[in-house]
Amino acid sequence: MTMLGLSDLQFALAVIGLLILIAVAILNIKYARARRKAKELSEYSLDDRFGKEPSFGQGFADSDVGRTEPSFGEVITTISAPEKFTIDPRIDCVITLRFDEAISGSEILEEINAWTDLEAQSTARWMCEGLNANLDVAEDWEVLHPDSKYSDLQLAIQLASRKGAIGVLELSDFCSRTQALAETLGSQIDMPSVSTMLESANELDVMAAESDIQLSINVLFDEPCPWGNFDALMRQRGFKLSRSGRQYEYQSKGMVLFASSDFDPNKSVTQVTLLLEVPLVLQEERAFERMLSEGVEIAQAAHGRLVDDNGINLSEAAVISIRQHLDVLYANLEKSGVPAGSSTASRLFS
Repeated sequence: MTMLGLSDLQFALAVIGLLILIAVAILNIKYARARRKAKELSEYSLDDRFGKEPSFGQGFADSDVGRTEPSFGEVITTISAPEKFTIDPRIDCVITLRFDEAISGSEILEEINAWTDLEAQSTARWMCEGLNANLDVAEDWEVLHPDSKYSDLQLAIQLASRKGAIGVLELSDFCSRTQALAETLGSQIDMPSVSTMLESANELDVMAAESDIQLSINVLFDEPCPWGNFDALMRQRGFKLSRSGRQYEYQSKGMVLFASSDFDPNKSVTQVTLLLEVPLVLQEERAFERMLSEGVEIAQAAHGRLVDDNGINLSEAAVISIRQHLDVLYANLEKSGVPAGSSTASRLFS
């Protein structure tokens, strides 16, 4: 017995528990620092000392002075169209419940519908799907239907998003609710440890911070362009005015590829900035090339020129460097299991 009246076993277990808590705290600090560093790197401007290069054509003037490329800064808004999401183990903590006998969807929904406070408290998206026990139905996970019976149930909560990695309290609360649900429904439960999921969340968050890149192309007009003329030009180029009436969107197959910065319809336009959120658009759409092409066309039509964020004429060398960095970024996203433009990327970068 120890001086506190604890057996050696109890004392040892208490020490082990304390060490685990300390380890989790150290891990969170480690990944918080890594995330801050990754965000700093994502805000960089590429090498700003390009030499004089041949122009791409009208709108690409050369300059002997140093220059920077279009910025790779923080993302401002999400421009991807909403879509229906499903559970994805690449970005979700997935907990599976297995029933000895099939259970009705209505019984499950009755219990889950009591989780209304979780919707208000949670900053992470959570979902529930069931495996239909009907042999005549294709064996696949589906949204729960009251009239169906299910042999398995999986609940999931998203581990990371642009808001950051899920917190230990939020994840623990979700796991506790799921455990209670398993006891209520009399099911077996397959659940990863909270510490394992927290580590996965932090790793996912760091990867996302390194890959959450926004590209911009700036067109600076020689003279202010009246709003009516500018609006006609943008519509002629295939842009559509957004619902706010202050931004133009360029779409393909119903999806936004890139958009403009905000405008004031009551003022003449002196500059237009086109913005591309790289992780949200499929690589095969060649969004950067199309955005660059539109920038050139707008510059030619409205007597302007393509410039970087410092107002210096954009060079061919700068564009080549951007293409090289994009190839690396797309490859890293693919390697991480979150291809650009996929539904997984839409959830992670939201």
